[in-house]
Amino acid sequence: MRRTDRLVELIQILRDGRLHRGQDLALRLNISLRTLYRDMDTLIASGIPVEGERGLGYVMTAPITLPPLNLTLAELEALHIGLDVVSKAADPTLQKAAATLSEKVDAGLPEDRTAPSSGRGFAVYPFAEAARGFVHMTPMRAAIRSRRKAHIRYIGPDGSDSQRTIRPLQMEYWGRVWTVTSWCEMRNDFRVFRVDRIKTLDISFETFEEEPGKTLADYLSEADRGTRR
Repeated sequence: MRRTDRLVELIQILRDGRLHRGQDLALRLNISLRTLYRDMDTLIASGIPVEGERGLGYVMTAPITLPPLNLTLAELEALHIGLDVVSKAADPTLQKAAATLSEKVDAGLPEDRTAPSSGRGFAVYPFAEAARGFVHMTPMRAAIRSRRKAHIRYIGPDGSDSQRTIRPLQMEYWGRVWTVTSWCEMRNDFRVFRVDRIKTLDISFETFEEEPGKTLADYLSEADRGTRR
């Protein structure tokens, strides 16, 4: 499993607010304890609200939300994309401006989430990966609002290729990586899909009604849900 996939999975696991031992996390992700420690150091350095120490365990201290900059989710997304594009410009003046603007955005984060100046908030994922999913953002949001089923072709972290019919319930932003929480009809269970791993998306005319056990509220109420794919 690639490192970016592991980081997303770690965030999903830690969202239950419980204390997780490093040894248990490493076993769950099938990685060495040393690799787990490096991943946790990355998340903490990137501003994810996680506390813990090696040998004791890790716990997420607060839900991941937007920084208090009076920005909408779409505005924050556009800001991160723009910073990445400008940071790759040939003009050194623009590159420097992107870096200083990034530092100002980081400075606006709550004190317990402030990232080091070398980072960009909790945006730890490369721009190129997230860019692959931008084409799906607008239709996926529309499907959530209108409660329409979606047919997707999805590439899993292990390279598996599957066709799925999903009920999209919620999109979440993890710092340039977006995920969509869904009810997967193939698995008959909740699944969280990375939008940049969706190869094709077809929004169906078929709508769905909220059914007990298949709603976003049901998903959020499962304290031990862990990571889903």
